[in-house]
Amino acid sequence: MNLTLFIQSGANEVVTNVPVTPEIIEAKMNLFDLALKGGWIMIPIGLLLFISLVIFIERLLVINKAGKEDATFMNRIKDYIHAGKIDSAINLCRMTDTPNSRMIEKGISRLGRPMNDIQVAVENIGNIEIAKLEKGFPWVATAAAAAPMLGFLGTVTGMVRAFFNMANAGSNVDITLLSSGIYEALVTTVAGLIVGIIALLSYNYLVARVNEVVNVMESRSMEFMDLLNEPTN
Repeated sequence: MNLTLFIQSGANEVVTNVPVTPEIIEAKMNLFDLALKGGWIMIPIGLLLFISLVIFIERLLVINKAGKEDATFMNRIKDYIHAGKIDSAINLCRMTDTPNSRMIEKGISRLGRPMNDIQVAVENIGNIEIAKLEKGFPWVATAAAAAPMLGFLGTVTGMVRAFFNMANAGSNVDITLLSSGIYEALVTTVAGLIVGIIALLSYNYLVARVNEVVNVMESRSMEFMDLLNEPTN
């Protein structure tokens, strides 16, 4: 009988000493809700992202169009000039409608003037065309620099809010009082860095594509000047 009571008491002790696993509450949050945690600073960061993407897509389409070139363009220009068909050469340039063709058209329109004047006119049009291709680039560069700074500003304001709430709470400090400020500090930092990286990569890619077009323009300019310097038969 005593043995039975001993076994029962031991079993009860084992049952009572079994650790109870606390219920885990899984918190779910989508990207929009997370962005709202960043506060008002997420608005200018979002605007910088929108501006960067719009300019990137628009400039990429323009640069791709400017980079397209007819492989027979310069050969046809050469044939027209040698045949004295200046009007046909100008019409071909206008139909082609690229930075290269507009540059060559300006050079053809200066035929009969000193070579230095023709070269200067071609270079001036080339510079204007390059400036057109780079339209909007300063905005993307500004977004690449400003977005991380805005994120850092959000970090500072978020920490200020967290400490302010903690100071007002006195001895009754609760983690929920600090969560809003910490959310703002972390979310704005991440968002600013992401937007800054996207803008920086977009800017560098656009600059690289423009440089490709510039190299082709310089090559066509030299080819055109060599064409004018060829001895006539």
